[in-house]
Amino acid sequence: MELKQFKIAVLPLRSKLLNYARRLTDDPDDAEDAVQETMLRLWNRRTELEQYRSIEAFAMTLVHNLCMDLWRTRRNEYVSLDNVSNSTSEATPEQLLEIKDEIKLMRTIIQSLPPLQRTIMQMKDIEEYETDEIAEITGCSAEAIRSNLSRARKKVRDTYLQTIQARKRRNEQ
Repeated sequence: MELKQFKIAVLPLRSKLLNYARRLTDDPDDAEDAVQETMLRLWNRRTELEQYRSIEAFAMTLVHNLCMDLWRTRRNEYVSLDNVSNSTSEATPEQLLEIKDEIKLMRTIIQSLPPLQRTIMQMKDIEEYETDEIAEITGCSAEAIRSNLSRARKKVRDTYLQTIQARKRRNEQ
């Protein structure tokens, strides 16, 4: 792919990639870094881009993976009680600890999902993508997206309920 073709096919995707990256990172600088890295990777692979069914889907996948890598390296596993207390000023210390535990539990459960289910759940439930958009980005059929999403939600719900019930049994003993 020549420079002129690259400018026509890839550069118009920049704003869509940037919007997506902003939703994933909640930090404009990180989003910009992810998009710049994505553009660089696309340029370096410009000779291979014609083999992809959708350059846009490939670019979205690249920016998604880069944002997830940024998130993983920068995330703080433990929510500061100061941050939680700012958002819930009326909560008692016990309630704050419970909220912190719930957040940690949900993160752990979602991280335990298979990568495809985790990605689909994030895109559908958090980023609010439509099923057809997710299908295009991931390369799966819309039916496969719905099936994986259903399995992911069921797994999260079941694991959460089992964990809560186990905690209650331990506390009763």
